[in-house]
Amino acid sequence: MAESAGSVRPDVQAAARALAYGLIALGLGALVLALLQLLVGRRLVEQRQQQLAADVASKVLLAEVALERFTPAALAEIGGLRLAVGSVPEPVASGTAPEGVPFPPRAPDLLLRRQGFDLQRLLCLRLSPCPLVRPSVQAPRGVWVRMASPSEGAPPDAAPLETVWLFAPLPPLPGWPPDPLLLGLALGSGGLGAGLLYLALEVQRPLRRLELALAEVRFDQPGTLPLPAGGSAAVRSLTARFNGMVQRLERSGRERATMLAGIAHDLRSPLTRLRLRLDLAASAQALTEADHHRSTSDLNALERITDQFLLFAGAEQSEPAVVVPLHDLLAEVAALVGEVPLELDLQPLERRVRPTALARAVGNLLENALQYGTPPLRLVLRAAEPDPRGFVIEVWDRGAGIAAAAWPIALEPFQRLDVARGGQGHCGLGLAIADRIARLHGGALRRLEGGGGFGVALTGRSLPSPDPTQPAQALAD
Repeated sequence: MAESAGSVRPDVQAAARALAYGLIALGLGALVLALLQLLVGRRLVEQRQQQLAADVASKVLLAEVALERFTPAALAEIGGLRLAVGSVPEPVASGTAPEGVPFPPRAPDLLLRRQGFDLQRLLCLRLSPCPLVRPSVQAPRGVWVRMASPSEGAPPDAAPLETVWLFAPLPPLPGWPPDPLLLGLALGSGGLGAGLLYLALEVQRPLRRLELALAEVRFDQPGTLPLPAGGSAAVRSLTARFNGMVQRLERSGRERATMLAGIAHDLRSPLTRLRLRLDLAASAQALTEADHHRSTSDLNALERITDQFLLFAGAEQSEPAVVVPLHDLLAEVAALVGEVPLELDLQPLERRVRPTALARAVGNLLENALQYGTPPLRLVLRAAEPDPRGFVIEVWDRGAGIAAAAWPIALEPFQRLDVARGGQGHCGLGLAIADRIARLHGGALRRLEGGGGFGVALTGRSLPSPDPTQPAQALAD
């Protein structure tokens, strides 16, 4: 039952999401339709009224000309017009309106009164004299337009004729259903708005979140929290694959760390027993001094390899960061090198670092310089410009160094260049560990040339303080 419920839930969520965006599209369409009715609908009504006024004006002019030769009854039969003869064609609500009133103040239909008033205004612009317009109480819906009598332009002694009224039907103002053009524009705008909102919320935002999560993934620090699934079906599938990749990276990293740590710890016990037997054999004169020295050198090499394995397994990541004087730390590391020509150029700096890991990285660089370079050596510490939290550690020697093309290979773990083979206790992890520790401090490891020698620079930044009340680093260098 749990599996079936879990399999139905994505479909239910997809249906609910589709319904929500459908409702959003309808809401946006209704809003756009209301705006279009407010902005464009009035213009359409005015255009229709203009067309209606032009039609009525042309009919009035033609009817006035035809009345000079035909009677109103004959003209109505011939032209299919609805004509009325008399003072007022139809009574208004309270009786006949006076002749001098341009439009009755109390029309039975307020909408009809408004249309009639607008029609009269437009007819006054087209006809002279301005005709009177009266609403029609009876069906069909429309207004009566008074035409100019032929006697109005006749001589004063001519007999006056009766007033002739022309009926003009008026369609109701468009209300519902709305204009098809406006309705199509509103539905299209609503669908487009809902589609853009869908792309922004269901596609672009989850993809942006996935992009940021991908930028933070590291093999040594893949992350612990899975990315929440969201967005469209394709984005959710991509997010699920990303979470699976992160989990595989974490599992692979744990297995690698466990394997290297297990190998290193398993080697320590037999190495300790072997060293004890060598000491006992040397004291019993069972080994010569040369054999004892060679055996001790081999044991030292194995212990160095074991320490490198432990360090590469990630032991430095659990070390807390503390504020230390870097110049004193590097001076202590340089003192462990031994009796070799070594020049120190250390600027007094205090930074929050992992001291043991940083000391191991600088020690590896000094050992590489001694093993493969040419004395004298030079150790430099200076502040990074213009970053007030940064620092740069440089190790120089007088050797040929590593070629630029071979530098990326030298930074890979368990990789030893041909010119570097033959050392004691080296497994190709020295530069890889130094590069990892530099990246752990927000920096990098890069090669340097110039000054008649070869150098390696380890850059980094002061690590943030876990206590917000404590400064991350001392800026008074």
